[in-house]
Amino acid sequence: MGFTDDLKRAWTAGGRDNISILAAGISYYVFLAIVPLLAAAVLGYGLVADPELVAQHIADLAQSLPASAAELIGGQLEAVVETSGSTKGLGLLLALALALFGARNAAASAVTAIAMAYEDEGQRSFVRANLFALAITLAGLLGMGLVVLALAATAALAGILPELSGLGRFIGQLASYLILGAAGTAGIAFLYRRSPPAMQPGWRQVLPGAIVSSVAIMALTALFGYYVANFGNYNATYGSLGAVVVLLTWLYLSAYAVLFGAEIAAVRGR
Repeated sequence: MGFTDDLKRAWTAGGRDNISILAAGISYYVFLAIVPLLAAAVLGYGLVADPELVAQHIADLAQSLPASAAELIGGQLEAVVETSGSTKGLGLLLALALALFGARNAAASAVTAIAMAYEDEGQRSFVRANLFALAITLAGLLGMGLVVLALAATAALAGILPELSGLGRFIGQLASYLILGAAGTAGIAFLYRRSPPAMQPGWRQVLPGAIVSSVAIMALTALFGYYVANFGNYNATYGSLGAVVVLLTWLYLSAYAVLFGAEIAAVRGR
C-alpha cells in the first residue's frame, strides 16, 4: 500500500479514536501550561542570560502565531519577567521546579493521546509517568532554546548584508521556516517514538507522520492567522476573551495535526 492509503487509513482510525475530542483535551492542558512554560523558559535561560533578552527572543518566536495570540503570550511574558526580576538564588531554583511541575500536565496529556493512537495498552507507573512528562517538558524547553538561538543567528546573518537587504530578508525568512519545520519534525517524531509505553516504533515508521504533522501545523498557522487578520472578528463576538479563543483554537488545530500524524505512524506499523 502507498502513502495515500496510509492517509486514508489514518483518517478512518482518527475518527474511530475520536482524536478531535483528544485534541480539545490537549489544547486545554497546553493552554493551562502556557504560563508555567513561559516561566520555566525565562527562569531557566535566565540563569545564563538576561531574562528580558530571553523573553524578547520568545516573543519574536511567537510572532509566527496569529497576531492576537502572539500579543497574549507577549503580555504573559512581561508579567513573568517582572516576577523573575525579584527571584534569586534558591528561590529561583524553587520557582523553576514549580514551573516545570505545573507544565508537565501538557506533556502528559499529549503522551497519553499518542499512545491511544497506537492502541498501546501498556502502563507506566505513577512515578515513571511523571518523570517522563517532566523529561519531555525539559526536552521541549531545550529544543525551544536551540530554535530561538538559531533564529537569532539567522536574523543577525541576514542583517549584515545591507546591500542585499531584500535577498537577505528572503533568505532569513526561508531559513526561519526551515529551522522551525526541522525542529518541529524532530520533536514530534521523538514523541511518536517514546510515547507508547510498551511499543518501540522505529524512525522509518514515525518520520512520515511527523513530517505531515509539522507541515500541517505550519500551514494551519498561516491560514488561520490570515483568516483571523482578515475575516474573523473574535473580539466582536467574545469581547476581551477574543485573544484567548484565538490561542485555544490554534492550539486545538496544532494538537489535531499532531494526533493525525500519530495515526499515520500507527497505521504504518500495522
